[in-house]
Amino acid sequence: MSIKYKRILLKLSGEALNGGDKSQIINSDILVQFANEIKKVVDLGCQVAIVIGGGNIFRGASANSGIDRTQGDYMGMLATVINGMAIQSVLENHGMQTRLLSAIKMEQIAEPFIRRRAIRHLEKNRVVIFGAGTGNPFFSTDSGGALRANEIEADVLLKGTNVDGVYSADPRKDPNAVKYDEITFTEAILKGLKVMDRTAFTLCQENDLPIIVFDMKGEGNLLKVVEGEKVGTLVKE
Repeated sequence: MSIKYKRILLKLSGEALNGGDKSQIINSDILVQFANEIKKVVDLGCQVAIVIGGGNIFRGASANSGIDRTQGDYMGMLATVINGMAIQSVLENHGMQTRLLSAIKMEQIAEPFIRRRAIRHLEKNRVVIFGAGTGNPFFSTDSGGALRANEIEADVLLKGTNVDGVYSADPRKDPNAVKYDEITFTEAILKGLKVMDRTAFTLCQENDLPIIVFDMKGEGNLLKVVEGEKVGTLVKE
């Protein structure tokens, strides 16, 4: 089998790890499911990097938390490292070699982020997990994912969600919502589609990095995307 995208960055939300169930932080069944999907593309020879949000543990931008925004954002960064450790452990249990790289130094559990080191890990077929966002407050993990994807010269940024692509409106609320199979960055901006936050979106647009939004929970979807099948929504210039 041939693959279209040799090097990918997979962006997952923190909520993806608990399946939207706020009564638990991490759902082990979902972690195992994600690991199985990732192993399929790793075994095919795809180089995989991952960025995970921390919203299942703590959302830094929460307006009602009573915590200073900057402090809250740093707490959110630490939450992404916890999620990174969780998925690292499960991936290794499935026979994959991994490295967790953090934008905030914490040598006992993660390597510091160094671009050349990250690329070398990928070249050695290790799954690289980027934690702690960009290491700066006021930037989302979407922005962190877009930044890291460009830094490692990924072929595509994959945003794994709970819906099967980008719609004109929330398909869970609007039965008349229309799905886009392909759309340009400019069209998405003009239509006000919330593919990613504006900073992340602009970073991908300016560097001509395509984004594919797809349903990560669908069995085999990640593999189909990597092989070039039309799954989800492709956003490109």
